[in-house]
Amino acid sequence: MSSLSAYRAQWFSNVRGDLLSGLVVALALIPEAIAFSIIAGVDPKIGLYASFSIAVITAIAGGRPGMISAATAATAVLMVTLVRDHGLQYLLAATVLAGLIQIGMGMLKLGNLMRFVSRSVMTGFVNALAILIFIAQLPELIGVPMLTYILVAGGLAIIYLFPMLTKAIPSPLVCILVLTTLSLVLGFDVRTVGDMGELPSTLPVFLIPDIPLNLETLMIILPYSAAVAVVGLLESLMTAQIVDDLTDTPSDKNQECIGQGLANTVTGFMGGMAGCAMIGQSMINVKSGGRGRLSCFAAGVLLLFMIVVLGDLVSQIPMAALVAIMIMVSIGTFSWSSIKNLRTHPRSSSIVMIATVAVVVYTHNLAIGVLVGVLLSGIFFAWKIAQLFAVSSVLSENGRHRTYIVEGQLFFASSDDFMAAFNFKEVLDKVTIDVSRAHIWDISSVAALDMAVLKFRREGAEVEIVGLNEASETIVDRLAVHDKPGALDKLMAH
Repeated sequence: MSSLSAYRAQWFSNVRGDLLSGLVVALALIPEAIAFSIIAGVDPKIGLYASFSIAVITAIAGGRPGMISAATAATAVLMVTLVRDHGLQYLLAATVLAGLIQIGMGMLKLGNLMRFVSRSVMTGFVNALAILIFIAQLPELIGVPMLTYILVAGGLAIIYLFPMLTKAIPSPLVCILVLTTLSLVLGFDVRTVGDMGELPSTLPVFLIPDIPLNLETLMIILPYSAAVAVVGLLESLMTAQIVDDLTDTPSDKNQECIGQGLANTVTGFMGGMAGCAMIGQSMINVKSGGRGRLSCFAAGVLLLFMIVVLGDLVSQIPMAALVAIMIMVSIGTFSWSSIKNLRTHPRSSSIVMIATVAVVVYTHNLAIGVLVGVLLSGIFFAWKIAQLFAVSSVLSENGRHRTYIVEGQLFFASSDDFMAAFNFKEVLDKVTIDVSRAHIWDISSVAALDMAVLKFRREGAEVEIVGLNEASETIVDRLAVHDKPGALDKLMAH
């Protein structure tokens, strides 16, 4: 956790902006939380209570100020089977366990793994999410009265044009207020938030999931909890990185893991489902002026206040207003420059980006898409590094001593080229393998070095390895067998 003064600044350095943006986010959270509850197969109040609890706790304990966390579709879809087969109480228990797993992952500093996510994967993640956000609005735009399209167009006009008059009030909030007022005054017959599901009228209460506390129960919920923990943290850390870039401020990824875990653990005891960071709501927050922890805290508190106290009024908000906001988020989230950059960026980077987008959009699972992107990035990186590998040789004047000079990175992808560079049938008294310009990385490269040494010795040549740097020498001393008794016999036996 940051110092007390820095932590205080994260709360109170942008009070007005955070409160206004928090209000906008709270209004946008309501229909999404209801929709995610429906996806998971539970009552709408489960998602609404979760959004309140997760937002408040991550605002306090998370590592990324200004990021919005709540109930999400990414975690909801993972719980469908559990709810169907075992019921709500097992969902709550799985949420608690998922939170505990996330806390453990934060304690183990697994947030540092974000450094292995390439820029191409990040761009693909953002573009795919923008597409998914837009696709999620299509049910509200298909088979609806013409009035709905007019309201959405009017909402978009307000969102993009109102900032030209003043930026003192977030334009998404103005969009909600204007369209709701018009709808109530003129009696528009359009779909509203209340049509999504019944809003709860009571505060959440602390409860312990009513399940048998035994190994069988643990085996039932563990696979779901592990999946939720991994997917939730992956989406949260990716979103945190995007907010880092948008606000040009750093965040503590390991603290965010712990914060997300605490939020899910407590939420399970408050009758809520698991959740994680929401890039769509985080984008709304940032674009509405939210920067500090107060914005996420306000979003959670105002969400609960509106559904419990102002439920009748909130239920009258036309869905067209929220659809307009989410379309704005979709447009703003998509990296339009990435399309132009397809011509200029390396082909491998473009393939990674496109593959990430395609997999996410096809599976509707951000985690799978990101994992595919990371895997492809690793493969392309290994291929590039392997191409920088070379072996040359120099023969002594008497023709009895050859020195092989190895340059580049010796690892699993370059070990075949390493072996192919040697002429084991050449009659020599001595062979020197100079690796002063190379680095030995893994067991595959050590095995290749062993094989080369032993093959030359089998042909009667004396072999000397020179130029090992400290790291290479350490791995060779630990894993190599060419100087151990019986190594040549083992090679000849094969």
